[in-house]
Amino acid sequence: MGFCLIAICYGFARFAFGLFLPQIDGDLNLGPSLSGIISGGSFAGYCIAIVASAALTERFGARAVTVGAAVVAGVGMAGIARAPSPLILAAAVVVAGSSTGLASPPMAAAVAAAVRKSRQDLTNTVINSGTSAGVALSGPIALAIAGQWRLAFGAFAAVAVVLAIAAAVSLPASRGGEGAGGLPPMSGPVMRLISASFLMGAASTALWSFGGQLVSQHLGWGPTGTGILWTCIGAGGIAGAWAGTLVTRLGLDRVHRAFLGLMAASIVALGSGIASPALALVSGALFGAAYVMLTGVYLVWGIHALPARPATGLMVGFLTIAVGQTAGAPVFGLLMAGPGAEPAALCFAALALLAAGFRARSVVTAAPA
Repeated sequence: MGFCLIAICYGFARFAFGLFLPQIDGDLNLGPSLSGIISGGSFAGYCIAIVASAALTERFGARAVTVGAAVVAGVGMAGIARAPSPLILAAAVVVAGSSTGLASPPMAAAVAAAVRKSRQDLTNTVINSGTSAGVALSGPIALAIAGQWRLAFGAFAAVAVVLAIAAAVSLPASRGGEGAGGLPPMSGPVMRLISASFLMGAASTALWSFGGQLVSQHLGWGPTGTGILWTCIGAGGIAGAWAGTLVTRLGLDRVHRAFLGLMAASIVALGSGIASPALALVSGALFGAAYVMLTGVYLVWGIHALPARPATGLMVGFLTIAVGQTAGAPVFGLLMAGPGAEPAALCFAALALLAAGFRARSVVTAAPA
């Protein structure tokens, strides 16, 4: 259930906008700067929603908030499908993006209540990898309907409604921990998590928001090529299901640094125009693997830093990723419209590498005060 919810909210309601952006731009004449602002608005809606979701989960429980997330996703995607103008589109994209913020904290609370402790990291990261399944599915859907983005978002909205009904029937009502309420303590692990996740989130917008336009510009790809790229991104992201296992075996910091390096390399390859078609698809798969693995890393980091409040622990890392994306998308759009795609890609790859300087240290075994 949790895996499906994340697939719908992240893969369809949030990240499919970047997949269909070239067609949406062609129909509504957005331009790169406005596209970046709209993408940033989606991430801003996520920021507000994830803070609200953590508080609502601790007060009302996982089931109620999960149902609300699916409903909001359906409303937002229906709005995208019907949008007659850039203004209405922007509002609908913000609503759809907000559903992802609502979805994640109740999943952490439900896992804390229903799964034995030794398997919680693995379960949380498997649920989190639902993002990649949604992205991978959105690519073939785009291919099958030949770039008809309104039809695609209408179908996605219908699936979200079905999922809301399923969540109401199947999820526990757990509130996910004692000591709920108020801001989390700003300990060393929490502050380092905030710094790293902000930089990674900003860097990721290079491909989440502009990947379709980059391959269209450098390789001349239309909807078919972009759809294949999105499928590769999603397929690569399935590796994120093993984030919990890799962290246990290799340590959080090693996994963190390795996948930030992969993210930076994929941004350079796709954004600088040096990639051949085959290398572009490989780079997309590496980006998907890196992004979902890193969100799994930050999920584990946050939950272990605040073990009594799993919904809030998850919220801290995921909120800061979205704050970085809110800031990053408009900046990348402006750089792409000004200096060009290549300088923008190099700058955003550098942000990913900079995030590697922040270490979790021993947070997974014992969160220091």
